[in-house]
Amino acid sequence: MSLYLAIRGMVVALLFISVMVQAAPNGQQLYAKNCASCHGIDGKGGVGIPISLPSFLHSVPDTYLEKTIRYGRPGRVMPPFRHLSDAQIKAIVQHLHRFAPGKKPESLSLMVKGDITRGKKLYGQHCASCHGLDGKGGKGTGVTFSRPRDLPIIAPSISNPGFLLAATDSMIKTTLMNGRENTPMQSFLKMGLTEKDIDDVVSYVRSFETVSTPAGMTQKESPVMIYDSPSDLKTTVENIKNAAVAENFRIIRVHDLETGLVKKGSESNREIIIYFCNFQTLNEVLGVDPRVGLFLPCRVTVVEREGKVQVMAINPRYLSAMYNNEELDLFCDRMHSIYTNIIEEATL
Repeated sequence: MSLYLAIRGMVVALLFISVMVQAAPNGQQLYAKNCASCHGIDGKGGVGIPISLPSFLHSVPDTYLEKTIRYGRPGRVMPPFRHLSDAQIKAIVQHLHRFAPGKKPESLSLMVKGDITRGKKLYGQHCASCHGLDGKGGKGTGVTFSRPRDLPIIAPSISNPGFLLAATDSMIKTTLMNGRENTPMQSFLKMGLTEKDIDDVVSYVRSFETVSTPAGMTQKESPVMIYDSPSDLKTTVENIKNAAVAENFRIIRVHDLETGLVKKGSESNREIIIYFCNFQTLNEVLGVDPRVGLFLPCRVTVVEREGKVQVMAINPRYLSAMYNNEELDLFCDRMHSIYTNIIEEATL
């Protein structure tokens, strides 16, 4: 009986282990689904910064990587991944280490105490040229795909709430002391600064925590802009076209909304979509964030139902919040104003 119980116990244990192994999150699959589209399947970057550099992965603790995934970077392309469990995030981090196997640094949470006023002066002399006087980083908010640049990696925002939540004083200090090989970030010690100087800079960087979340990330905007038109459908369409041209846009095409969606010849002629574009603006916006091409060129839809004509357009401000790019917010605010001017001109 004892032998039977022992064998039965081993079988149960093996089955339990098998189930646990099968249930364990797959870091490679999770990375491919959530990260690769921006950082590249090999971690060498794209829309997002490169994250496979040994000098990066060997200098940051797992807690930093985990918090970066959890909190993201408000206003800097990187969204917070709130839908992932702690186990899934840890699995992704373990997969990242496959890019550059080696010793992982310990997570140290020692606070650095320095002179903030002196640190601000040193920051201005040694850091601001890359990270900006306000710590918001190099122009481009981290986007490196299809953007001409002088540096291999755009300097990240070190005043970003997500960064300051993830990075400890010890990690920032270590980065300043050692620099980052194969990036523009040099060792401050080799540049002639003392450890006391570095402590002062770290304290000043930590003082950026007073910076609030970008306004564009907290706006509550309607997904669609809707206006009633006092004119009939045909007149409203012509008014939209004329107003778009007056705003220095070129009309690309006008057709039934259902074209290509239903059998040819059965399209409703009461739903018309107008495409228009300013190619200079299009080029500028694509340079900020290539993903914005998903809702460009500009388009306005005119619909007639039960004798009532309405004009509709996607709200650029709503889409801007989805893309999590503070620089893109400025363009989307501009596009919102342009849409408003065009539609109001056509419907007043």
